[in-house]
Amino acid sequence: MTIEMQKERENEATTEGLAMSTSLSSIALSSKMKTRGLKAGFGKTEVLKGIDLDIPEKCVTAIMGPSGCGKTTFIRCLNRIHELTAGAKVQGEVMLDDEDIYGPNVDAVAVRRKIGMVFQKPNPFPTMSVYDNVAAGLKLNGVRDRKLLDQVVERSLKMGFLWEEVKDELHKSGAALSGGQQQRLCIARAIAVQPEVLLMDEPASALDPTATAKIEEAMMELKKQYTIVIVTHNMQQAARVADYTAFFYLGELVEFGETAQLFEKPKKELTERYITGKFG
Repeated sequence: MTIEMQKERENEATTEGLAMSTSLSSIALSSKMKTRGLKAGFGKTEVLKGIDLDIPEKCVTAIMGPSGCGKTTFIRCLNRIHELTAGAKVQGEVMLDDEDIYGPNVDAVAVRRKIGMVFQKPNPFPTMSVYDNVAAGLKLNGVRDRKLLDQVVERSLKMGFLWEEVKDELHKSGAALSGGQQQRLCIARAIAVQPEVLLMDEPASALDPTATAKIEEAMMELKKQYTIVIVTHNMQQAARVADYTAFFYLGELVEFGETAQLFEKPKKELTERYITGKFG
């Protein structure tokens, strides 16, 4: 390689890096959450290897990558659920607005009220009715006003795109609903306490296409009020619902950007190989 060719490549790399920095800087201006140097794992096993990521406010951000890349560990670190697992460890910063949620004086329970979670497998409280599932968080926080509870339950079920299907069966067991309905019930339960961020760990992975479409429709409506982070194996789903997408591989953030750009013109060869099905 000639000196001229080497300089040209260095200039291209610098230009690309500056373009990425500019893009991330503009996103950072409206970021709801940020991670800096986030490392996490179990015992001696390191799963996340220093993740720096800005999560834009009132957008859907998808986290994708092959199995074992750290997606679920990452999202569980965002509301301090990871630390509940035996042997779990976390290092680095996770900022919600201007507060590090791992700060010494921060209450983890309060964090989880602000950053809700919808898990891969629907988990309605089996002994509770549809109504009580949605109202559970409010009651736990001391709300007893029946009129207020009624209003919040209806609003939450409407935002979860479930109200029309259950409005005449609110006292039916939540466990008696279909799988797709149960997942939307869990979404309604999560937003009833009015979190600022909603995390979703592969919320449609066990659902049929019709139920999946309703979950995605709910996400598109919910992002008007909430910041949403979704883990998904389904690249088509990421393309449909996400405004921004992060690609993880072996515990590292390979690439992050607007979803359309990342899928159509990825900056990293590894990203291109993944989205074209060459591995993963």
